[in-house]
Amino acid sequence: MTEYIILIPLAILILGLAPIVARDNFLNKNQKNIMFTIVGLIGVLVLQNVVDYILQTVVSAPYIRTLVSIFGYCIRPVIIVLFCELVKPNGKNNIAWILVAVNAAVYLTATFSHFAFYIDEENHFHGGVFYFSKTAFVVSFALLFHLLYSTVKEYSNKKAWIWIPIVNAILIVLATLLDTSPAYVDYPVSYVTIFVVCCSLFYYIWLHLEFVKEHERELMAEQRIKIMMSQIQPHFLYNTLTTVQSLCLIDPQKAAEVTGKFGSYLRNNLDSLEQESLIPISKELEHTKLYADIEMLRFPEISVKYDIDGEDFLVPALTIQPLVENAIRHGVREIEQGLVEVSTKSTADSYIITISDNGVGFDTNEPLSTDKDHIGIKNVSKRIESMCSGTLTIDSHIGEGTTITITIPRSSE
Repeated sequence: MTEYIILIPLAILILGLAPIVARDNFLNKNQKNIMFTIVGLIGVLVLQNVVDYILQTVVSAPYIRTLVSIFGYCIRPVIIVLFCELVKPNGKNNIAWILVAVNAAVYLTATFSHFAFYIDEENHFHGGVFYFSKTAFVVSFALLFHLLYSTVKEYSNKKAWIWIPIVNAILIVLATLLDTSPAYVDYPVSYVTIFVVCCSLFYYIWLHLEFVKEHERELMAEQRIKIMMSQIQPHFLYNTLTTVQSLCLIDPQKAAEVTGKFGSYLRNNLDSLEQESLIPISKELEHTKLYADIEMLRFPEISVKYDIDGEDFLVPALTIQPLVENAIRHGVREIEQGLVEVSTKSTADSYIITISDNGVGFDTNEPLSTDKDHIGIKNVSKRIESMCSGTLTIDSHIGEGTTITITIPRSSE
């Protein structure tokens, strides 16, 4: 009975995988159904191996053993194609399913011919014309290659650990060689089945990590949309268009200039939706100046000045502009001569960006409200931290003004 000990860890892996899949929030309903089917088929495959072993060593029932063997040969390629469906849910796996059907048809011939394999009256197994019938036949190799190709094609551009599925494929090939080698020793479960169980677990973990990364990318995309929409405030759109309308009557040249800047401002906001990586600080400053120039035209009592000492580093898109907008809207509009200053400087170990104003200020001991502007500050802070390991600090005093300091370590490069 010691040969059956191998079933214990296999049962633990299979039974443990099912509840993990059930609790996986990063799989959609279809992906969970596919994964449950895979887990079920793997469990059935292990059971098939055990029954086949018993029919081979304990009970002599050639016809029943033939049916059990056919079943085992038929479900292995199904498991591979189901993983293909997970990798490319909208992919074209029709040819793969046709190969599964052809494979099943070939092995079903064992019920009435010796084409695939046969088991004689002495309960001895014999390979037929289809030589690879013993374990990993040609169809399985083709499907395994299809799975590997689909995986590499789908994830090679997503900075995924492609070596994990490659190693899985190599392990299954090695298991096949072990099953067909002269040194093979009969066990209740074949090497291929053992490796299929283990590799399925590894493959699921790898896919889960990729689904998590994909989910994070989607969240970042949604965040960029929210950031952009929070910056294109309706009142700013309406007021700018009203300003342009007024200028058309008294200064058409100025109206054309403002229209051009306003168009560039909107285009930069839209471009930020596609921007996943960092951008040069000069580009962010250019976007900030477009916004500030329009606001200074509408409010002549406000001025925005720049002291730029260092432009050789990168920042997330929409980092400075929303902070300047917040300083103008909630800081300096309330006083007679409002001033917003934007400065950058480089130190030995970091880059420092400062946005300061002489506005009304606020109490930093009070929690930030949940309005769009303070949400915008929180978003900038989170992106600075996550994308360049930087920090954002706020120093504000009521009646004196506010200073926001962004520090980006040089090591983030």
